[in-house]
Amino acid sequence: MNLKCDVVIVGTGAAGLFSALSFPDDVNIHMVTKRKADESDSILAQGGISMLRGEEDYDDYFEDTMKAGHFENDEGAVDVMIRSSKDIIDKLIAYGVDFEKDKEGNLSFTKEGAHSQPRILFHEDETGREITSTLLKRVKEKKNVTIHEFTTMVDIIVDNNVCGGIVVTDEDKELFVIEANDVVLACGGIGGLYRNSTNFAHITGDALAIAIKHGIEVSNLNYVQIHPTTLFTKERGRRFLISESVRGEGAVLLDKNGERFTDELQPRDVVSEAIWAQMKKDGTNYVLEDMRPLGKQTILNHFPNIYERCKKEGYDVLYEPIPVVPAQHYHMGGIKVDLNSESTMHGLFVVGEAACNGVHGKNRLASNSLLEALVFAERASKSITERGDTGLDSYFVDYEKYKDLDELFEEYKSIARKKIESGQ
Repeated sequence: MNLKCDVVIVGTGAAGLFSALSFPDDVNIHMVTKRKADESDSILAQGGISMLRGEEDYDDYFEDTMKAGHFENDEGAVDVMIRSSKDIIDKLIAYGVDFEKDKEGNLSFTKEGAHSQPRILFHEDETGREITSTLLKRVKEKKNVTIHEFTTMVDIIVDNNVCGGIVVTDEDKELFVIEANDVVLACGGIGGLYRNSTNFAHITGDALAIAIKHGIEVSNLNYVQIHPTTLFTKERGRRFLISESVRGEGAVLLDKNGERFTDELQPRDVVSEAIWAQMKKDGTNYVLEDMRPLGKQTILNHFPNIYERCKKEGYDVLYEPIPVVPAQHYHMGGIKVDLNSESTMHGLFVVGEAACNGVHGKNRLASNSLLEALVFAERASKSITERGDTGLDSYFVDYEKYKDLDELFEEYKSIARKKIESGQ
């Protein structure tokens, strides 16, 4: 069942979907995703999406992003992201994304850790779900886009450092090829490699491992962000994230004696370090986060899903603090790309968390991830459209080497883990 198209996009999160929507209607696109189309890490993003409030906010926004990234960010990439933010937000609203508004109908902005100004747009505490589900609806309306669910990328098709498609396997473990003029990898980060993570378990760094295998340049692989506040549980598996916005709105962190021990609005890595230090000092497995300073109305209106989840776990945040602990959250490293999201292999573009364009530096500023993903996904699509690639003239795929798929994916996980741990 080999297929042929103009562009194949791996991943149906915000980056992959926005990339698909950014192509002209005459471009034939196939999208593949490991699970259902709505099971991406983008769906899980609670806090919001950053936007430049105006030229008077530019210097502060730029400085906030650089400071959070320990000034290891690519300044050109940061500038592109910030300057593009208003246009991206306008397009999201045009697609039907429902951001919070005030009584006069103006967009409402909240503040998050390490932001000097309120510049975060949000939809309750499920901004990622609102954006991604809306984009998915728009993509499903497109006649030029075909989505293949429960389809996993096994490898890329390569000849002389040119990418011409991907090798995939379906739910029945049948192998086939999707030949394409250009490939966009938008398949997420590395959370599935960790015991405790806010990510879906099936996001296991496959794109990263495949890139390493083919000698494609990668960057900053040891830059792994830990989110300071996830709901503590003794159970293994994905951790429920308590959004950065909760602290941005006034929640405080307390030690075992109920005493505040840090500035909650510092960058995530700094807050995480403070929590670990306090846990060690107190001899506990968690610290406490107190949402009561927000007030009942803010909790129920701005954070209804966090409220319900905590209540389901036995905590009423209106009357008591909740136990929280840091967990793996985001990967700032990834496959190295330029400002048009192209990797060091011709025809292979990478967007979203799988990519490293330098925006985030050593540590991501809260709510920059959705914006960065959309900005550079659109740039990838525009670059591909303007260039008009024709793909590979011929290629050969040795299906025999993919016989044992379980063993292959364990190998990919091992490749990714070793590279990340080695700091390369």
